Amino acid sequence: MTYYFSKTLKGDFNDTVDQVTAALKTEQFGVLTEIDIKATLKKKLDVNFNNYKILGACNPQYAHQALLAENKIGTMLPCNVIVQELDSGDIEVAAVNPMASMQAVENDDLKGIAEEITEKLKAVIEGL
Repeated sequence: MTYYFSKTLKGDFNDTVDQVTAALKTEQFGVLTEIDIKATLKKKLDVNFNNYKILGACNPQYAHQALLAENKIGTMLPCNVIVQELDSGDIEVAAVNPMASMQAVENDDLKGIAEEITEKLKAVIEGL
């Protein structure tokens, strides 16, 4: 099992970030955080890097269920989705595979939640 699923697209980087954000909303995910890796690396290390954003996506209903089942699961939330510009100019979108990350947690109550979130994130990526 891979720890992420991804899709490569053509287009503008910022438009793709907007497209991903809209696609996440269709599966009831909001973007809680947006980390601009390119800007951060430039500011902190004065290095140039391709466009790269980490979107912290959260589906509140499932997050609540997961927290009730395992109160330390917040260490794995939110679900990260990345949008990165490749050297070719293409844009790659990748999302964490919750089933892979949940394997580390021995709690049967989380399995169904992780399966449902996995399907929702896969739908987002495949629908782009």
